[in-house]
Amino acid sequence: MNQIRQTSSLAVTSLVAGILGWTLLPVLGTIVAIITGHMARKEIRTSGGRLDGDGLAIGGLILGWVSAVLWVVGVLVFFLFLGGLAWLATLN
Repeated sequence: MNQIRQTSSLAVTSLVAGILGWTLLPVLGTIVAIITGHMARKEIRTSGGRLDGDGLAIGGLILGWVSAVLWVVGVLVFFLFLGGLAWLATLN
């Protein structure tokens, strides 16, 4: 008889948080997407085939990590821009 596979709630949470990380909750959604995505993948691997949703977890992880990288790049650009302005101010 076929076994019914249940979707991991952590995987769904990761994907939803990843989407929220790009829209309404940028920082919190990004962090939650990354943490729950990794937890979901581990839970799915160790479930022995009872749980499904690896694609959802990967989607949440991708959304979370891309958002985190863009946040870091944005902050670096911001500080480099301010540093360049400060350097220009010292020339006069």
